[in-house]
Amino acid sequence: MTIHSAVIQKLLSTNAHLGRRVAAHHFKIYTYGARNGVTIIDSDKTLICIRNACHFISNLVRQKGKFLFVNTNPLCDDIVDQMTKRIGCGADSSWRLGGFLTNSGSPKKFRSRNKKLHLGSTQPPDCVVIMDTERKSSVIFEADKLQIPIVGLVNSDMPWDVYKRITYPVPANDSVKFVYLFCNLITKTFLVEQKRFQEVDNKQLSLTKDENREESENLKQTMTSSSKDETPVIPYESLDLTSDDPVETKQLLDKLVVIKLNSALGTKMGFSGPRSATEVCNGLSYLDLIINQIESLNSKHGCNVPLILMNTIRTHDGTLKVVEKYSQKNIDILPLCQVCHNRSHPVSRGRDSEDESVLFDHHELFLSLKNTGTLEALLLQGKEYILVVKYDNLGTLIDSKILNHLIQNRIQYCTELSEMAQMPGKNSLEKSKLVDTGNLWMNLKVVKRLVETDGKNVENYPLSKSFDRAIDVNVPHSRFQPMMSTSDLFLFQSDLYSYGDSLIRNSARTNSLNPCIELGPEFEKLSDFQSRFKSIPSIIELDSLKVMGDVWFGTGITLKGKVTIIAKPGVKLEIPDGVVIENKEISDPSDI
Repeated sequence: MTIHSAVIQKLLSTNAHLGRRVAAHHFKIYTYGARNGVTIIDSDKTLICIRNACHFISNLVRQKGKFLFVNTNPLCDDIVDQMTKRIGCGADSSWRLGGFLTNSGSPKKFRSRNKKLHLGSTQPPDCVVIMDTERKSSVIFEADKLQIPIVGLVNSDMPWDVYKRITYPVPANDSVKFVYLFCNLITKTFLVEQKRFQEVDNKQLSLTKDENREESENLKQTMTSSSKDETPVIPYESLDLTSDDPVETKQLLDKLVVIKLNSALGTKMGFSGPRSATEVCNGLSYLDLIINQIESLNSKHGCNVPLILMNTIRTHDGTLKVVEKYSQKNIDILPLCQVCHNRSHPVSRGRDSEDESVLFDHHELFLSLKNTGTLEALLLQGKEYILVVKYDNLGTLIDSKILNHLIQNRIQYCTELSEMAQMPGKNSLEKSKLVDTGNLWMNLKVVKRLVETDGKNVENYPLSKSFDRAIDVNVPHSRFQPMMSTSDLFLFQSDLYSYGDSLIRNSARTNSLNPCIELGPEFEKLSDFQSRFKSIPSIIELDSLKVMGDVWFGTGITLKGKVTIIAKPGVKLEIPDGVVIENKEISDPSDI
């Protein structure tokens, strides 16, 4: 019997796999199914989450962090007490009211309860470990408010509002046997790290000041030289073609996972949900388009490319409503909630940031994949690369040509760049600038190594410098079609594009670049944009369009060349049905 099988058998003996009768939607990533009306928790996922929790605890012990163990189940009191005595930490077995960590509760309320009050350190802990999360939801809310990481046992019917605040969830039945096993693992983790303390202290005493100084200088030189290295830019056209063999194509695509950073809200456009759920065309949202594309790819090649939606607390519920209708499709969709614990991040400061998807926090992404057990589960499935989609980029396609180049050349990190289209009037000899398309490829094994062994470097050092082999690929303009505002929406709802399994550009347009569209603040909100256009004008021959003021469009309008429409203050300017406007500046109905 292998060690893995022995551990799984031990988990089964504690009934850790037996969940409740109800499995919440967000918990289904940990389930194996149901039997006799009881949710069956996947023991492999439980084991992965236990490893992640113990790894986090060991790192915190190594940094001499403070722990608080909370338990209100009287059947487990002796187990927790024995554990805390062996490792030298305090435990809390009292039922706390509001102000458990923030001191916001009234002292009279404490006196009114016939409960023993255990007062510990006045400093907040660096981690709270909760054995019975359902009884201690108030502690979870308090710890989350103070951004203190939480390790907690979770069962299948735990409400989303509580579950999303637990940093390191361990899916399991919180039976006495399992709590004993879990506490035993925590105890061993502490003792191993405490033993290492002594060995490290002895080694540090043997080092002289000169040796420390020399080591510091060597490290500084290494950091300086590495920062000067430039990432090579590879032309897309130079990449090797992929094989026509369907078996090889399937094997190639089976190594890929797509992760969509789904954090941006549509508030700027007057949309209350996630911006990716905004309707683009024919009732389809950006999420619908990317899901349909991957589903079509899976059906065509017989592969399994899953889609992970990395949501935030503000976008998770709205995203779940969109993906529910795809439960029968040939695609695995895994919605995860990335809870930010970085104090400098806009979300943690409570600011409603529209640029959340732009502020790509790779450290939080890696931790979310690791803490939920997703990272290790993907590696067990044979996945090798992740494609991270940072923006609502309608030009994003799963390109087997790029994936093949990364695998064949053992590239660990790749950013897609595209030349920025030059504005009219710019010097044609001016060097084109490369912009980030928001598509990022990374090797999964290297991601695991970084998040487990080089956590500090990952958080504080440029991401590309954390990978040994990194490249940039200069991709065509067609792979960068961001949908950030109603001006972008105007393009995608026009006759310039149509939709099949992906975005299709109208071949009738001879100009390789898209028209430059600038709509005024009157069109900024989605409802205003929709009401001001009876139908989107034809723009096949349009170069640029600028619209300002109280302007309204009829149906069947055609725009060509450079068109500027600016209504005078206090004047309602209506563009009549069927009109053709070419190279004109319009400020009055007589100008049409």
